[in-house]
Amino acid sequence: MSRGRHPGREINGWLVIHKPVEMTSARAVAVVKRITQAAKVGHGGTLDPFSEGLLPMALGKATKRLGQVLDGDKSYRCWIRFGSETDSGDPTGRVTERTDQVPDRAALEVALQRFVGTQEQIPPAFSAIHVGGVRAYELARRGEAVVMPPRSVVIHSLDLEAYEAGLAQVFVRCGKGTYMRALARDLGRHLGCLAHLERLLRTGTLGFSLEEGITLERLSQAVEENSLSLLLLPVDRVLDDIPVPRPQTAF
Repeated sequence: MSRGRHPGREINGWLVIHKPVEMTSARAVAVVKRITQAAKVGHGGTLDPFSEGLLPMALGKATKRLGQVLDGDKSYRCWIRFGSETDSGDPTGRVTERTDQVPDRAALEVALQRFVGTQEQIPPAFSAIHVGGVRAYELARRGEAVVMPPRSVVIHSLDLEAYEAGLAQVFVRCGKGTYMRALARDLGRHLGCLAHLERLLRTGTLGFSLEEGITLERLSQAVEENSLSLLLLPVDRVLDDIPVPRPQTAF
């Protein structure tokens, strides 16, 4: 007679995880579930393996709020490398074209403002979007041509924090569904050169900030010390940052 799987612990709330580089978001969820032994764990928005930063984890009843986090605004610190494009739009891909041309700082600052506001953005071929029932990245990895339809996105602000030797550090505030790899690609093409996203750090998402982030090592230590409750944020935490519509006054 086989034994059933242990249902896991009833843990409700949020953990603000700082995902490390070279770990998938799904793997991060598995690690959190293993460390906490929680019955239910989900994450609030995928980060690519090469990226790092804020990855909110919903435990138990908090998983019902994941849609609100996914639909919320995000903030990122992007490092954009000019002079080459890759097929994936990031440093993990194959370089498809190079150029010796890189923009000067003045031209870059002007170009960044061109991408502020609502616009149509074509997602990268190496993305998890379904195309004909198949993930786009699966088709791209097989070398098949992938036609990605544009989607409407909004970028609230783009601030150039540093620029040297063809590498720009840009702070981005944007709405849901905005691809930083596509932004880097389009920025390079707009400037008449090429670019790809070299590094990405997510610093904020609805209700959470990177300053609150904890490493997986810190989480493991807290569980060993029976102090998980000190790291766990309440289920309704995300509601604090959802705008409440003002009631309309009848005249």
